[in-house]
Amino acid sequence: MEILEIAKNVEEEIIEHRRNLHKIPELGLELPQTSKYIMDTLDEYGIEYEFYEDISAVVGLIKGGHEGKTLGIRADMDGLPINEETGLPYSSTNENMHACGHDGHAAILLGTAKILKSMEKDLHGNIKLLFQPGEEYPGGAEPMIKRGALENPKVDGVIGLHEGVIDPTVPKGSIGISYGPLMASMDRFAIEIIGRGGHGAYPQDTIDSVTTACEIVTALNDIVSREVKATEPAVLSVCRIQGGFNQNILPDKVELEGTVRATNEDVRRFIARRIEEIAVNIAKAKGAKAKVEYNYKYPATINNKEFTEFFYESAKKILPKEKILVLDKPLMGGEDMSFFLNEVPGTYFFLSNPKLDENPFAHHTSQFDIEESLLHIGTALFVQTAIDFLNEGGES
Repeated sequence: MEILEIAKNVEEEIIEHRRNLHKIPELGLELPQTSKYIMDTLDEYGIEYEFYEDISAVVGLIKGGHEGKTLGIRADMDGLPINEETGLPYSSTNENMHACGHDGHAAILLGTAKILKSMEKDLHGNIKLLFQPGEEYPGGAEPMIKRGALENPKVDGVIGLHEGVIDPTVPKGSIGISYGPLMASMDRFAIEIIGRGGHGAYPQDTIDSVTTACEIVTALNDIVSREVKATEPAVLSVCRIQGGFNQNILPDKVELEGTVRATNEDVRRFIARRIEEIAVNIAKAKGAKAKVEYNYKYPATINNKEFTEFFYESAKKILPKEKILVLDKPLMGGEDMSFFLNEVPGTYFFLSNPKLDENPFAHHTSQFDIEESLLHIGTALFVQTAIDFLNEGGES
């Protein structure tokens, strides 16, 4: 029986998992109901696992009947602090929402786990099931790695996916792959501008933190447009300006906060350095002070070329070639799958399954939804890749 047909046979169970998880979205690294659901299901399937209780992570292990390599398969599980407005009969039962599709990711991996468990005697190696918390914030991949999720047995390759309509150029029912950078790094910066407040009618007696902030914002926007090569993907956005409390009072302080995205580590660190230099020196020129905080969050998500070539060959056993799109431009969104990919060779791909064919509701919105009938394709791709990687000597 072909793998796609095997996955189709567990489709109803995958959809049931997705709906059950959709009802109980939880945030960050505290996912007690979600992790319990995952563990209860793994118990039902007879799959052993470790539970990192402090971060709500679950790492399942399927031991093959023969010695060999180990493939890690990753699915994030957390939701977002959004009130759901889909009207679905299985809508969220709390104030959060699975508005990014992580319920589907976990369901796809549970379906994968069931199928691979049934094949374990024939597998030449092992499968690590990486159920990850906190992808939205504050990041669960890195703490999982620090706790040994990729060890005992050591993971030789890793794969993951994102459902929905992450890249609108990927048609519904297709997947998008990349042989290199797929998504950008994601960093945060915050700047506190300290001046001397006073009456708005007498600015000469103040050190104006508002106009200083304005000049800093303008100068920061020049970093990408004037100091980074046009061929290098990079974004700097000031997303919050906060200061003042009355129409005729100049405040002592103004706060700026924003995000930086890049696919090149050197560019990423160059922008971080320039933010501090520009903020501090403009503030100094205005008689003010600037305190800069830069937080390196998620590195760029960069696929391993050889592993992705291997995955492409596996994917062709599930989908026709015309439904496997090679993406030549990275997206500027961030993903902490990047931490796993920095540790071992692997690939991350997009499964396009928006609910609506035209003008689908975007991720991170209160009406986001997915086409459940395509979830089994993700499971089939995971299972086929696992079989090929372990039994046919995929690149490690």
